[in-house]
Parts: sequence; structure tokens; C-alpha cells
Amino acid sequence: MDLLDLDNEAMYFETPLPAEVRQLIDESAQRYRSQALDGSSDEDLERTSVDSAEWALLRAYLKAPEHLSVIVALYRYYYYRHRYAEAVTMADRAILLSSRRLGLSEDWRKLGQAELEQAAERSMASTRFLLLALKGAAWLLLRQDQPQAAIERLAPVRAFDRKDQLGTRELLSWAEKAIRREEIANAGDNVHLLGD
Repeated sequence: MDLLDLDNEAMYFETPLPAEVRQLIDESAQRYRSQALDGSSDEDLERTSVDSAEWALLRAYLKAPEHLSVIVALYRYYYYRHRYAEAVTMADRAILLSSRRLGLSEDWRKLGQAELEQAAERSMASTRFLLLALKGAAWLLLRQDQPQAAIERLAPVRAFDRKDQLGTRELLSWAEKAIRREEIANAGDNVHLLGD
């Protein structure tokens, strides 16, 4: 799931990017596209430790490690490369920085309905971004067979989004079924999950 599941990314990142950082992000996008056009596969890119598109993003990160545009660019890069562990790291970074900017605890486990409602009063756009980052991390954790960690990430989102406007109910169901399957597998062959 894409971390920015919305049309207008600029609404989240009020601080403009320094020109050289914007240039590095643009360079990365061009290199990524050219690698796709020249037929480079993920296997080709895995032969080198860092491809040129990633290298440009890492340089941008060194210049602006707390700018959410850079974090999101790295998240997307890793997401589209199916490098989910690194994408979770970037989602965690986005969660930390968003929480800090909203005046919330930097430990997302401590976020509950009351704290998130107060944050939404300060900035609904930033709060929504934080919730989408938690949801994105949960999706990535499910892709890595870590359903319990995914459920933990979804807890603050569900506490705030009781009407499921962000669509976490389906992810939560996926995670709960994965946990039940694991429990059944550990119980032996004579127990089966109904409905699967």
C-alpha cells in the first residue's frame, strides 16, 4: 500500500525542499524510469548493492533526513522494489517525525483516540498522514508474515478511525486470519480454519 494514498502530497509537507534535495529526488525518479525502460530487472539491480536511483535518494536523505518528502520518496522506492523491510524502516521514520511534529508521543504504541483527536484539531492532514503511515507499515508487515506486528500498528488507527474511513478493517481481518492459521498449524493437522 502506498504511503501517500492521496492526490495532493504537498498538503502534508509544508516545509519546502532545498533545491539540491529536490534535484536528487528528481534524478532518482529519472534513473528509476530509465532502468525500467532499459529492461533492467530486480535481479540485475540486486547484483549491485545500491543502484543509481537509490543512491540519489540516499544522498537526498543525508542532506534532509527529517524532511517527509525524502522519507516518502525512499519509502516508495523500497515499496516498488519489494524491499519491504526497508520500506517499514521508512514508514517508522515517517511515523516518528509525524508524531513529533504533532506534539504526540514518539512511541506510536502510546497513541490512543484522545491523543489523535487532539492532534487532528491541530492538523487533520498531518494526523491523516500519520495514520496512513501506520496502515502502510501494517500492510508491509503482513507481506512479511508478521501479523501480530501489523495488528499492533493498526490499533491506533482503529482507535481513531471507528468508521473505517481509512480502510483498515480488511487489513485487520487479514492479520487475524494469519494468526489463527499459525495457531492451527502449530496445533497439528487435525484442526482446520473454517471459511478458508
